[in-house]
Amino acid sequence: MRILFLGDIVGRSGRDAFVERVPGLRRDLALDLVVVNGENASHGFGLSPDMARAFLAAGADVITLGNHAWDRREIVPYLEEERRVIRPINFPPGTPGFGAVVVDVPGNRRALVVNAMGRLFMDPLDDPFRAIQAELAKHPLGRSVQATILDVHCEATSEKQAFGHSFDGMASLVIGTHTHVPTADHQILPGGTAYQTDAGMCGDFDSVIGMQKGGAALRFWRKMPGERLAPAEGEATLCGLFVETDDATGLATRVAPLRQGGRLSQTMP
Repeated sequence: MRILFLGDIVGRSGRDAFVERVPGLRRDLALDLVVVNGENASHGFGLSPDMARAFLAAGADVITLGNHAWDRREIVPYLEEERRVIRPINFPPGTPGFGAVVVDVPGNRRALVVNAMGRLFMDPLDDPFRAIQAELAKHPLGRSVQATILDVHCEATSEKQAFGHSFDGMASLVIGTHTHVPTADHQILPGGTAYQTDAGMCGDFDSVIGMQKGGAALRFWRKMPGERLAPAEGEATLCGLFVETDDATGLATRVAPLRQGGRLSQTMP
């Protein structure tokens, strides 16, 4: 299976880049599955249903969320209707929406996508490790599903790495989101799971993690809240990871970064 995971979409520039480029990437890379984190798409805070529909129409198979999942109130009923948009699985029982989804993939195959949120320096949620473990037990890799993707939305790199090693051999890909800066540690772990600490973002990198740099930097100088942060509006870089897997085992055989457009150095798998 040929999979592309793209990092957090930030603001209009990230939205426009995704909608413009993903159809061509699906064609040129012969992609079977596209997963993107959309939790910063709406002015940097949350995701609206109309934006989610646009991403799905442009070629996303699954959209994941994170700590800004509830910033747009209108997303709440939408999460009950659209199973392909998922929020972190370790929110308490009774929280609207779903933390995992199994989607059909061309070739009579299926893929499981799970979204979880870390707890270190984040909102205190239920245990994400045990929540993921329980979900993976329902859908064994290489048997009921041919690929499993874990989006671990975390602040701490150590926690993301702990997810990678904990589920090595049980998932096709464990990839970090939330910090918006693409890390250079893409690899296949010893058990066969592809891993990267952070996918980066789909947004303008002439910024502070996607937000306009003037106001964002000033907060560090003054240590006072200022005007509401707003997304940077220059050309976005699409950042993500390409993974190729073996359908028989679900494990990774190839991993390569993708960076297209904007300011960062360009690379295609």
